[in-house]
Amino acid sequence: MSKVVLDASALLALLQDEPGGDRVLESLPGAFISSVNLSEVVAKLAELGMPEPDIRLALSLGLEVVPFDEALAFSAGTLRTVTRSEGLSLGDRACLALALSRSLPALTTDRAWRDIHIDVEVEVIRPD
Repeated sequence: MSKVVLDASALLALLQDEPGGDRVLESLPGAFISSVNLSEVVAKLAELGMPEPDIRLALSLGLEVVPFDEALAFSAGTLRTVTRSEGLSLGDRACLALALSRSLPALTTDRAWRDIHIDVEVEVIRPD
């Protein structure tokens, strides 16, 4: 099992039994996720009507949640200029900043990440 950083979309693919979710399952336990991306997942599950205790249970996957600290905030902020053309959000950049800081691949469902030219291996988990 190799270490990876999960984007919110990748974790949601697993939790919602979507294509690519099996790849996320292979990375557990021990995958990293930014606290920003975890918040996005919690928000989506709450939006779908899942009560908080069930969300906590669903997310008890052995994830290593990394706080979005000052260093990651600066890194995500500086990524704005190179990701703007692909429309990446703060959450996307938080994931990429964490992957950069740990020198790990980032898993996502977002195909637009393939066109980002930074020093991060991006694995789009959905088949074309």
